[in-house]
Amino acid sequence: MVFVFMLAVVGILVAANWYLWRRLFRDTTSGPGWVRRGGVLLIAGGWAVAIGALVAERTGAPFVAQQLLAWPGFLWLPLSLYLLLALLLGEAVRPLLRRYLERRKPAVPAAVRESRPVPASATPAERPAGTPPAPPTPTDDTPDHPGDTPRHPADTPRHTDDTPSQRLVAAPSRRLFVSRVVAGAAAAAAVGTVGYGTFSVLNGPSVKRVTVPLAKLPRAAHGFRIAVVSDIHLSPVLGRGFAQKVVDTINSTQPDLIAVVGDLVDGSVKDLGPAAAPLAGLRARHGTHFVTGNHEYFSGAEQWVEEVRRLGMNPLENARTELPHFDLAGVNDVAGESEGQGPDFAQALGDRDRNRACVLLAHQPVQIHDAVDHGVDLQLSGHTHGGQLWPGNYLAELANPTVAGLEQYGDTQLYVTRGAGAWGPPTRVGAESDITVIELASRQA
Repeated sequence: MVFVFMLAVVGILVAANWYLWRRLFRDTTSGPGWVRRGGVLLIAGGWAVAIGALVAERTGAPFVAQQLLAWPGFLWLPLSLYLLLALLLGEAVRPLLRRYLERRKPAVPAAVRESRPVPASATPAERPAGTPPAPPTPTDDTPDHPGDTPRHPADTPRHTDDTPSQRLVAAPSRRLFVSRVVAGAAAAAAVGTVGYGTFSVLNGPSVKRVTVPLAKLPRAAHGFRIAVVSDIHLSPVLGRGFAQKVVDTINSTQPDLIAVVGDLVDGSVKDLGPAAAPLAGLRARHGTHFVTGNHEYFSGAEQWVEEVRRLGMNPLENARTELPHFDLAGVNDVAGESEGQGPDFAQALGDRDRNRACVLLAHQPVQIHDAVDHGVDLQLSGHTHGGQLWPGNYLAELANPTVAGLEQYGDTQLYVTRGAGAWGPPTRVGAESDITVIELASRQA
């Protein structure tokens, strides 16, 4: 079954890339040549570098090699996606553009009309004024000059059926012109979309503010602010400078508590430790608390837990801390189950006083059902990226109960942030990166 699925995926990818090559390179050229060969190299090379970047990251290749492959490889992924979508949209434009061009066929100029040869059979009345009579039409065996031998039929010049306008204007065919217009527009749209989406990520996350009322929260805690940041994804692409932007943005909100809810990194402590160093500058009255995401388990979770502790964060590994007015708990990500470090809600929440409000940090929204069973008031999650690249949000909806925002599940509320960074391509389209400031509201206030 898995083999059949993989075969289907490969078949779809091959067909999609053949379509890209056809519409961008074959249909826009009049024949074989360096443009078509270059198109094959571009598309095949783009995928080779993209796969190389993914393999280098997961296998711990030398960090310099990861950096060299990451930028071109990861950017090829969204570029090919939006080229495909733009060209598919262009299929609807093609017939309309052809029809428009057909209606605008150029009229034959007067000068051309006047220069048209007059048929030899025309009567004198049909000849324009001043036009001399046409000489007799020679037959196949009529000599050109007196004394010449009769001509053989094969020596008679052949005449084309081209109209004068066709002889005067040597332009590309209408079909070729339409293909070039659609391909050019699709390429411009794809490059512009990816460029803007990449700029928005590199420019740093925006700040969202959400008020969440909790029935059990005492009046003294009304207005308590939690800065929620997830999916920073420090990597060969997003490095120390990006981490500093995240820290500056969080500190500018002056939160009471900072919650880092997983997927901090895509790489080892050895490679990305320097990039994560600015996180030591996070400041909040009740500290910074951290839970693992699935990507920590691809990158050495135990080493990163120790590193974030060294940076001044408090790792909540299936643990709970009692703040003055509510409980703050955290559980490991479900990806830790393969290493015997999965989530343990009973350990984190089993013996707590249920009369106190409880806020839970859990990387994946799917953990909400266990949170409901354990009487959690608010779960803070990330993981989805809001889909990151439209239309990825529709796929994210299939795998997650909530893709972004605040929703209610029984007596438990779930808030999902879109995350501060990006995985793979440093690009977001239709899913702006954010850091969310949750302001807790007491219903007793």
